[in-house]
Amino acid sequence: MKTVSCLSYALLSFLPSTLAYPGMEGSMNDMHHSAKVARAEPKQLLGDLKTLADSKLTAIGKDIKSILLFEKNAQSDVIDSSIPPGTIDSAACKADLCCVWKWISYEMTAKFNGTSGRCTKFARGAVRLGFHDAGVWTNTSTTGGADGSILLTNEIDRAENDGLEAIGAQMKTWYNKFNKYGVSMADLIQFGANVATVVCPLGPRIRTFVGRKDNAKAGGDGLLPGVNDSADKLIKLFQAKTIDPHDLVALVGAHTTSQQHFVDTARDGDPQDSTPGIWDMAFYPQTTGNPPVRVQKFASDIALSKDPRTKDEWTSFSDRATAQGHWNEDYARAYTRLSLLGVNNINDLKECTKVLPAERKTFVSQDQVVLDMWLQGQFNQLNNMVDDGQMLSGLISTGKE
Repeated sequence: MKTVSCLSYALLSFLPSTLAYPGMEGSMNDMHHSAKVARAEPKQLLGDLKTLADSKLTAIGKDIKSILLFEKNAQSDVIDSSIPPGTIDSAACKADLCCVWKWISYEMTAKFNGTSGRCTKFARGAVRLGFHDAGVWTNTSTTGGADGSILLTNEIDRAENDGLEAIGAQMKTWYNKFNKYGVSMADLIQFGANVATVVCPLGPRIRTFVGRKDNAKAGGDGLLPGVNDSADKLIKLFQAKTIDPHDLVALVGAHTTSQQHFVDTARDGDPQDSTPGIWDMAFYPQTTGNPPVRVQKFASDIALSKDPRTKDEWTSFSDRATAQGHWNEDYARAYTRLSLLGVNNINDLKECTKVLPAERKTFVSQDQVVLDMWLQGQFNQLNNMVDDGQMLSGLISTGKE
């Protein structure tokens, strides 16, 4: 790694450990911390899992039920590193349920991974799109949820979906290409969110299920969170989605890869922590601390970090000695729940986790010197390149290389 400037040194206190971004190599006891934490609210089942007896559940149905009940980890390192058995049109590929998803994974991975190794605006867009499609649902809804409706209707045109046009157009391109092979828009969106999460360095490799049904009917209004919402409003909104305050805190950590474009247009491209494009826990301590000047905090995140119902978990995710594994585990389980909202046929889903790319448990930003200077407010001309995950070294003379 290149020599770090004095500006970089000031950022060290905000990162998990060093600029090498150590990932999940810590104590396995820490990895399972959250599984031992008593939950204030009982975990709820979803879809057909609410009524089916255990004797009627498939193996996948039983696994999903255990994940939803906080009894099983939602991450997996099972990976199929072989090449597909044939072209997407071949008989061998058609005979393999996950073959088409392997081809999709290849295309998504290439789109989501920048030349710097950080994930791109398309990756963060895919994560956000997954949230926005699934999140238009509550436990009293008759429509909405993870059903593809955000792109099958005009839902994406809602104000709270600002900035999703590019990833929406890309998803429609993939849908038009792969739908004839049985790929639903609902699955494509949630698969994309999971690919994007693991393509982002340090991100968890979330168990990935397919078989959701598309719905061309839009969900209800006012069901997505806002960046200026109070903690009380957010907690009540997510409780109506069967997501408790603990899991809400885990989910908002996705802001670690974020760069905002519409909250404050005068600060277009500013990130929500000092590691845009990296799935680390820096977001949590920087929301409550004093990050570099370019980092923009959302009012809703600040509110959650202070509320007595969410503060303890926020503090736990801020512990750089243990937080990465703890947060990844909790996020994976919480996002699995989110990705199943409104899905009625959960027991019939199949698993294609094996085709996701491998997770990157460590990461070094080779252009950290330039990135640090950008974080301190210099080189606005690099905003789009950071958003695209591009390598910054060699573009700006810093005198430190």
